[in-house]
Amino acid sequence: MKKNQDFSLSEVQDDTTIDIKEILFRYLSFWPWFVLSCMISLVCAFVYIYYTPNVYNSEAKIKVIDDSNEMEVAFDYRSLLGGSRINLDNEIAVLTSFRLLDRVVDSLDLDVRYRAEGKIKSAELFKAPFVVEKIEPENGGDVSGLFTINLKPDHFEITDVEDLVYKVPYTDNNVEGLPFTIDLLREVDNVEKYFETKYLVYLTTNKRAVLSLRGGLNVRPTTQESEILTLSLAGENPRRTEEILNTIVYEFNLDGVRDRQLVSKRTIDFIDSRFSGLVEELDSIEVEKEDYKKNSDLSFIEADVQATIEKRAALDDQYYTLQTQISLVKLLKDSLEEEPEFSLLPADIGIENPSVNTQVTEYNALVLNRQKLLDVGAGENNPEIKSLTFQLQTLRKNIIASLKVYREQLNVSLKQVKDIRGGAYGAFSNIPKKERVLREIVRQQNLKEALYLMLLQKREEAAISYAVTAPSIKVVDYAVTNDVPVSPKKKIILAIGLIFGLAVPFVIINVIFLLDNKVHDRVDVEKENPEIPVLAEIPFIPDDNKMFNTVDDRSVLAESFRILSTNVDYVLGNKNEDGTGKVVFVTSTIKGEGKTFAAINMSLAFASVNHKVLLIGADLRNPQLHKYFKVSKDHNRGLSAYLHSNDMDFDECVTKQIGISEYFDVCFSGIVPPNAPQLLTSARFAQFVEEAKQRYDYVIFDLAPTLLVTDTLIVSKYADETVYLVRAGYTEKKILKFSKDLNHRNKLNNMAYIINNVGEKKSYKYGYEYGYNYSYSYNYGYGYGYGNDVRQRKKPWYKRLFGIK
Repeated sequence: MKKNQDFSLSEVQDDTTIDIKEILFRYLSFWPWFVLSCMISLVCAFVYIYYTPNVYNSEAKIKVIDDSNEMEVAFDYRSLLGGSRINLDNEIAVLTSFRLLDRVVDSLDLDVRYRAEGKIKSAELFKAPFVVEKIEPENGGDVSGLFTINLKPDHFEITDVEDLVYKVPYTDNNVEGLPFTIDLLREVDNVEKYFETKYLVYLTTNKRAVLSLRGGLNVRPTTQESEILTLSLAGENPRRTEEILNTIVYEFNLDGVRDRQLVSKRTIDFIDSRFSGLVEELDSIEVEKEDYKKNSDLSFIEADVQATIEKRAALDDQYYTLQTQISLVKLLKDSLEEEPEFSLLPADIGIENPSVNTQVTEYNALVLNRQKLLDVGAGENNPEIKSLTFQLQTLRKNIIASLKVYREQLNVSLKQVKDIRGGAYGAFSNIPKKERVLREIVRQQNLKEALYLMLLQKREEAAISYAVTAPSIKVVDYAVTNDVPVSPKKKIILAIGLIFGLAVPFVIINVIFLLDNKVHDRVDVEKENPEIPVLAEIPFIPDDNKMFNTVDDRSVLAESFRILSTNVDYVLGNKNEDGTGKVVFVTSTIKGEGKTFAAINMSLAFASVNHKVLLIGADLRNPQLHKYFKVSKDHNRGLSAYLHSNDMDFDECVTKQIGISEYFDVCFSGIVPPNAPQLLTSARFAQFVEEAKQRYDYVIFDLAPTLLVTDTLIVSKYADETVYLVRAGYTEKKILKFSKDLNHRNKLNNMAYIINNVGEKKSYKYGYEYGYNYSYSYNYGYGYGYGNDVRQRKKPWYKRLFGIK
């Protein structure tokens, strides 16, 4: 048999390629869900847009005036470079500062907000027909809350969040229990027109109102190099936002004017305070100059310099000599400690210590004498060698001790020279300092004189600036509101609604696909076990007991099993060389996959083309064949009886020409035996198979599932072809590994798959692949009126979608 033979008229696409059509039809089969989800999302979007108040954006533009040309006491280096002294970041920080916005909140009472509640939605008001003013508690607590106010003929009806109702007469604006006073506006002359409107008043703390305003305020430069700032604020009520922006501009300008007036005033006060002491400072500088020259003897500076230079040179020579001696002592000591014992020491290296030099010379002489004795063969134990060794060790210690004492003497001398040398250097360095101090006194004298003249000029300028203070900004545009609302963004919300409507079913469907571990068609089977061919795909038949009827049957069931029988016949060929019939085993992995259904209809398909067929119920543990032919389960003339009794003849256990076809016989399983494996491995079973092959063209066994019991594996050697059932929407993909393992180990002969109930779950794959393949396979039959039952079973999409029969 050809293991890789494809028996279907449709081609299976390569697993490595992406089938765009498959992906498209995967989701198109669920198009009603997408439509329904999009409709719901769009309706929600429209409702949100309808009930959400419109928010408009207001903008104002100001130009910050560059006042660098004004005369100020402080000198700014940027004016020297010709650039602007305006730092827009600083101006933006002032505009959004808590201090400035706090004045805006107080000026406009922004800690009290008004809304008019309509039948559908509420609208924000800039001003109500009444005014509310908070009463700050004495303990400094927060005043906040929501209140509902209705206007009545002679009083306000106020309801708080706890549903407490207060009636406040128009003539009395203060009622105990309320954290605010309320007054009817004077311009309200007809109160009756406000009776039908319910007003909502929101009280918040001043701090929260300022933070809320700062959070919504946006200040930015119009362009990167521009000195114009754009202030923008979004709100439901354009008049309110425009008034807020204009007030911010006013307060900002007023703040700048006050700052510059304050600077001018402080400048005048500072200059006045400096004048009183500046004259005294000029007089004291003259006296200080005269006294300094006398005390510093500045007339003999050249002679002092020469003497100091000579003394410093002599001290430098002495200092460097001591440093050299210390280095030589360290060198000799390191050589004595680091060189091997009884090595010669460097002599006459410049150490100015006769004692050390003498010891070094004596040490080297002893080393040479010792080495001579060793060279003539004297050993280490020689008395003279031992004497010289002892002398050398003693002399070595004395040299080290002498070097240590000499080094300490050098360090003491070096410290004394260093102190004297530092004094000489200090005396020399004081001479330029005296000259510098004198020049500084003269410079201070000139500076004080210039400062006195400048302060006189600056005082006059500051007085003029204080009297006439120019504005700090120029208003380019007062607040203007765009007629197009910035929120809600209808197009974006509708687009988001549409995307959400598409995404929700898409995600749900993908989750379903990810959780789906069932086999649906031949593609799933061939992906798992590509080496085992697929003989046919049997479509879903609502009636599980449906059987192949007559030769003229042109139903979907009949045509699918004709294809199956043709493929099996093609694989098996004609009769065996000895003239016997072919044995076909029908089995599955687990129960419920439709092996009995497939075995019956495949047998009837063979019988419809005049092949003698024997169908055998070989599932001795859980027989199902009798249900299709309405025979008792305890039928005593079945296969189990034949295998158990050596006296029963073959014809006795076979039911001849059961009525469906004269070429079709059945051998039921019979009474369920307690020892099914023993019966199947007996010689009687082999005898039964040989007898059946002699009499029939096809012997088809309905066997037990392979995963549950070993019955099928025991008798697998008798099969010419093993048909393995897989049920779409029922068999899990991981179970296919069991059949793959059976094939690899050759436990079943010539395995081939039949995929049963394709399309039972109406999966996306069935909707595309099987529907496509099936229509291709049966176009000929439909052209002549075949397959009427398929057309009759077509339902409206909503019934197919929700599984309505």
